[in-house]
Amino acid sequence: QVQLVESGGGLVPPGGSLRLSCTASSIAFRLSTMSWYRQAPGKERELVAVSPRFGGNPNYADSVKGRFTISRDDGQNTMYLQMNSLQPEDTAEYYCHARYYSTTYWGQGTQVTVSS
Repeated sequence: QVQLVESGGGLVPPGGSLRLSCTASSIAFRLSTMSWYRQAPGKERELVAVSPRFGGNPNYADSVKGRFTISRDDGQNTMYLQMNSLQPEDTAEYYCHARYYSTTYWGQGTQVTVSS
């Protein structure tokens, strides 16, 4: 059974940093496109960053460009999201997403709260 487990969320003041991790099991990780999504209260889930398979160039939502960095370690089946210069509008539940050809998987989410 495929599992995606996120970690690293928490409470951070504006301007702070966090690093999220997503560890996958029972999936061909290196053959999967991995992404981070987020969903704020009362809003739709939105794509934050994408890490294509085979070392493709990452893509970012305009709202996080220059502040967030997505990366992956295929040997460890783990994806990361380094988040710098966090702002209150970054507050959301962050979800790990994997796409293996036409099959997709979601993690349970990790909460990020940016507040003073």
